Parts: sequence; C-alpha cells; structure tokens
Amino acid sequence: MNKEKLFGAFPAVSDEEWKDKIIADLKGADFDRKLVWKTSEGFDVQPYYRGGDIGKLPHMEILPGNFPFVRGNKVKKNNWLVRQDIFVKDVAEANKKSLNVRLRGVDSLGFKFDDDFEPDAENIESLCENIRADYMELNFQTAYPLETIKTLDFLAKKYNRDLEKVKGSVEYDPIGDFSLSGQFKASQDQDLLLLKDLHDAAKHLPNLHYLVINATIFNNSGAGIVNELAFALSTAVEYLTHLTNEGLSIDEITPRIRFHFSVGSDYFMEIAKLRAAKYLWSKIVNSYGLSDASNATMHIHCSNSRWNKTVYDPYVNMLRTTTESMSAILGGVNSLTVLPFNSIYENETEFSERIARNQQLVLKGESYLDKVADISAGSYYIEELTDKLIHSAWEQFLKIDDEGGYIEAFGNGRIQEIINADASKRDHEIATRRRSLLGTNQYPNITEYQGADFDLPAKHEVKNEGVEPLKIYRGAEQLEKLRFNTDQYAINNKRPVVWMFTYGNLAMRKARSQFAGNFFGCAGYEIVDNAGFSTVEEGIAEAKKTNPDIIVICSSDAEYADIAEKIYNELSAETIVVLAGYPMDLIDRFNEIGLTNLIHVKSNLLEELKRYNELLKIN
Repeated sequence: MNKEKLFGAFPAVSDEEWKDKIIADLKGADFDRKLVWKTSEGFDVQPYYRGGDIGKLPHMEILPGNFPFVRGNKVKKNNWLVRQDIFVKDVAEANKKSLNVRLRGVDSLGFKFDDDFEPDAENIESLCENIRADYMELNFQTAYPLETIKTLDFLAKKYNRDLEKVKGSVEYDPIGDFSLSGQFKASQDQDLLLLKDLHDAAKHLPNLHYLVINATIFNNSGAGIVNELAFALSTAVEYLTHLTNEGLSIDEITPRIRFHFSVGSDYFMEIAKLRAAKYLWSKIVNSYGLSDASNATMHIHCSNSRWNKTVYDPYVNMLRTTTESMSAILGGVNSLTVLPFNSIYENETEFSERIARNQQLVLKGESYLDKVADISAGSYYIEELTDKLIHSAWEQFLKIDDEGGYIEAFGNGRIQEIINADASKRDHEIATRRRSLLGTNQYPNITEYQGADFDLPAKHEVKNEGVEPLKIYRGAEQLEKLRFNTDQYAINNKRPVVWMFTYGNLAMRKARSQFAGNFFGCAGYEIVDNAGFSTVEEGIAEAKKTNPDIIVICSSDAEYADIAEKIYNELSAETIVVLAGYPMDLIDRFNEIGLTNLIHVKSNLLEELKRYNELLKIN
C-alpha cells in the first residue's frame, strides 16, 4: 500500500513567495530595516532561514568524526570532562579538596600555583595522593612547566600507571604571557626554545598537552569573536612554525596542543565559534603536510568569560554561566570549567563552587547534552553563522599573517589596536544599554548596597617595559565604580533620592517612571515612585514637602507642553529637575527656560550618571 507523505500534498513555496508575503504583511515598511538585524560581528541576521540557505555551504556534508572536523571528533556522543580548578596554597589542603570534589562528579582537576611556588616531586606526589592519573585528568598551571612534566613522567612510572591513559596538561603559552605583560619572560628565542624541551620531556606521555593556547585573553580584553578566533589561530601558527623548524613533524606537534577559549553570552554565536574554530584549525594543520587526519582535531577547554560578569546582583552571574556553558557544550568542547558566580570579587566559597560544578552535572545528567554529537548541526541559523565566522576569521587571520604573524603584529601594536576598537565598541554598547548587563545597566536591584568593608576588585595592572600589553577588564567596571562611589557616599551622608513626578496619561507616566527608576537605580540612588497626582499643584506641593535630590517629570509628550515648564519653574531652585523622554517639538522651548536634563532611550547611561554624581558632589 502506497503511503502519501503529508507535505507532499502541498505545493512547494519558494523563497520569493515567502518574502513577498512578509513584505505585504509589513504594509509598506522596509523589510531589511524592520526585520533584519546585525550581530556584534556585523553579520546580517535574517528573520527566517530555510533549507536553501545552507545547501551551498561546503561543510554541510561533513559527518561527526570526519575531516575537517567542523562537527568535532566525537562520532556518536558529546561527552566532556567536568573540570574544577584549585588554587594550591597548601598542598595537603588542596589534596583534601581534590578528593572531595572527585566524589561530586568532577573528572578533571586543574591545579594552579603561584609563580613563586616551584612544585617538586615530593609536593606533586602529595598533591595527587589517592588520585589516579590514569583515571582522572590532571592539569597544572605553573611557572615551572618543564620540571612539572618531568615529575609527572617520573611519578607515572613509579606507580606503574598506563602511560597511554595519563591525560591532562601542563600549561605553557609564552606568546600569551607576552601578550599580557608586553615582554617575553627571558627572550622570544629562549621562551620558544623551551617548547622543544617540553616536547622531549613529555614523549612517554602521549596524551599530555604541554602547549595550551590561552585564547581567553582576547575575549577578556574586549575582543569580538572574529578577532578572538583569528588571534588564537595566529598564535598557534607561530608555535607550529617554530616547532616544525625545530625538526618536529606536524603529526608530532598537534596532539600536544590544547586551546583554552572563553565562552560569552552570545548564545548561538558562541556555538558557531567553536565549530568554526575546529574547521579552521584542521585546514591550517593540513597545510603543514599532515599524514594522519585524526591529528587535525582541535582539543578545546572552555571556561566562562569574565568580561561580562558583575559585582552587583552577582547571582545573575549564575544565569550567564549556565547559558554560556550550554553554548560551550553544544559547540563540542573536550572539557569545561564553570566560573563560580562570586569569583570576580572574592575567593570562591564552598557554596559557589558547588553551584558551578552542579551546573555542568545538571546539563549532563538531566538535560542529556552529552548524548548526541554536534546537536546544533542542521540548524539553518547556526550553520549560517558558522560559515560566516569561518570566512571572517580566516580573512582576519590572513591579514595578521601578511603583517608577519602574531608576534610581529603585536610588537607593532596592530593586535592591540584591533582589540581596543572592539572593546571601545562594546563599552559604548553597555553605556548606551544596547548591550544589557542585568543588574548593572538594566534592572538594578536598588535594595543592594555595598558597605565600607567591600572593595571593588582592582584592575590587573602590569608593569610594562616592552610593548603595550593587553588590558584585561570587565565591561561592568565603570558603572560599578560609579555605583560603588554612591554606596560609599551614603555611609556618612543621606543617599540621594530620585522622586517621580507622575501625572496624566496612565500608560505613559507608568512607563516613564519605571524607565527613570531603572535609569537612576544603576547609580545606586534611592527611588521613590508615586501612583500619580490628580493635579500639577498637588504634585508640586508634595515635591516641596518631600524635598528629594532629583525630581523626574513623568507624563506623555502631549502633556509636557502644558505641565513641564510650570513644574520646572516651581521646583528647579531647590532640586535637580529631570524630564523623562525626548519630545522633539518642545526641546528648543525647554532649552530656553533651562530644562536641559532629559533622560531617554538614546541617553548615554554612563556619562549621564557621571554628570548627576558630579551635580550631587559624589566623587
């Protein structure tokens, strides 16, 4: 019996017919201006995608586990390692903590040592007591990578471990360190020569990565995704060129390289970023004369971006790290460290580390994100973003290559110039609220105050005797500093009060009072809303009785023509009078009487709040 397919009974609808119907429904509005929007990378995003949009993309026929690995090297599942990093101050305490978190779902440990701590065989053995290196991935961040690798090799043999099963990393990235400090530790030649020594020391540990490219420095300096990809790959090529010149084959080098990316809050773009990175890496590696295609796979460790994390309303950081972690997982990472929500302003606590750890465990054990390889494959939108990132990042990569490579471009300031441009753009988006940081530039918790015993985290200042280093910072810093100044001022003074003069049209006065409360709440001012006054005179009388620091007139544009001048003339001698909105036809008239304080959706939040702090004499 022949079964007719349901949709076979309907005629196919062309792209042109879809668009014509949408344009008709727009009733004369421009399709591109109304429905097409741009990503932070400048890509046009269509309101809908169809199968025909991805049919032309060259990577669409690639299966998981196949070159060029845009869909990763996992054929059936998407398992990743749950990693927790531990700062080693006391070896015994770090070991105790490691054993504890191992029983709570962690299968990868990251040990971080201060630069002045030189781990030797005795303390590494004590650190890893009762932790089998052939069962648990072990990672080390230390200023002494060569000694650490030699020690791991010695201990693995001492305890008769299967060397093929010893997995992890000893992180060395001299170009990344150069980017952060502006100078090489010893010299460029000496720092790079150590790579060959590391390779030789790790020759009996085939699954130990000694070269970990720290791409987080680009994201956390404010770089966009295209430049983040391009610079990470440019850094890696510097290493490939050096090591192949030292006589190593590309097949010997690539299994020893790990990339450490930050993952930000641009959900779909971050998924596409990791897929594009795999594709580009495989193509680059192949150009060096690769013999075994499996050596073209990219090993990726991810951690959450610090750039978009906030001090105020810090629990929102949990929401950020959850969606970011989903992006990393769906993008196909090998391991993931979730940033504890409070780590940017204090030492992690047992609670914050448990929450961070459990975020991954829930995504794995309850959301089953580890069950399917390349879950995002076939999504028309993500496939399109992947392709655009591949081409844009490759174009930027080639530009850096034409300038002599990453080290040369960084030495002449070109890398810094590009990243600073990206960072300035992102900072402006935060200041104008085109990019939201909930709790900081949108929807602040106005009941949250920081007391005298709280200090904002200081910027990471690097003594620079070489070229200009990258500047690691967070996008919220300037607004946080402004609000923190208000909190400090309020310890010994009355907290500034913003009072809503609500009158007239119910919908407009409510909308504008909420907007104004949100606006001034970002500076830490006390917000006093009102239900609405029946007459202007009643509102003026109540305002004089209350005597707030700032009064915001909240009504409709039509009513502003009748009420704003009277309110301003009655109250401006005692307080700062602000108008919520931007009534174009009344601006000249308001300027004549001195009513120049206007807040609206196009206001620069940061600059305006700085100005009000100055008016209120808050330093």
